[in-house]
Amino acid sequence: MSRLSPDRYIAVLGASGVGLGQRRAGTSRWLGSVGFIDEGFHGWSVALDTLDLLLAEHTTASARLDVVVSAHFSRFCLVPWSDQINRPDELQGFARLCFEDLYGAPEQAWDLVLSAEAAGHDRIAAALPQALLERLRGLASNRGLRLSSVQPYLMAAFNRFDAQLGNGDFLFVVAEPLRSVLLLAREGRWTAVRSVGGGDSDAALAALIGRESQLQASTSDQPLPLYLHAPGRVEAPPQVPGVTLCVLQDAAEGVRDSLYAMCRAVA
Repeated sequence: MSRLSPDRYIAVLGASGVGLGQRRAGTSRWLGSVGFIDEGFHGWSVALDTLDLLLAEHTTASARLDVVVSAHFSRFCLVPWSDQINRPDELQGFARLCFEDLYGAPEQAWDLVLSAEAAGHDRIAAALPQALLERLRGLASNRGLRLSSVQPYLMAAFNRFDAQLGNGDFLFVVAEPLRSVLLLAREGRWTAVRSVGGGDSDAALAALIGRESQLQASTSDQPLPLYLHAPGRVEAPPQVPGVTLCVLQDAAEGVRDSLYAMCRAVA
């Protein structure tokens, strides 16, 4: 007989707050969130301190813990296909060079994950600080939890809405309250990924999507379907012309928390 707990906890590391949800026997429960002062990219250390307080209050030993991380603490890059790369270590090295070209020489170590694509296709690479991952592993171990997965919120949101986006051309914008990430695909292939700081108001999102649409119109005659997921717009969904909203249904009554919305996107 297994001694593992049937509980599964989902933690969200947001730009200015941390939230925690629980799933058990097909039911979900929001355990709450705690805010902290945004200290920029290095605020993830404060976020983990805050998460530890939530875990101490709510979790039971041997349970599973999944963590999603805001784009505020993540980095993304398009890794072009190269037929000269034949081994996984070569691909990792090439991806790190792509990150350095985009962000400059790193001041800290990063853990990279690349999307699985067919030969000849570019890949999307996501990176999280290794120090963040090491702290998470230690934190989970100290609480007797099984750290099952850690992923940028972009990945969780894309996996949740993948069927809605289709397999052709699209622009998918994941607009967190302080930062948006744009995923662009053409003919079923990744062609761009961009992370942009800024708000998620209607005006800010319309300007962001409008600029990207104009850029793409100059490179292709094919219309680009536009999709938007804005977990921070709980009270008032965005009203942006020409954009299809990707919305999570069946929220718990009375919960008006963007971190809760992000938690619910996790499969």
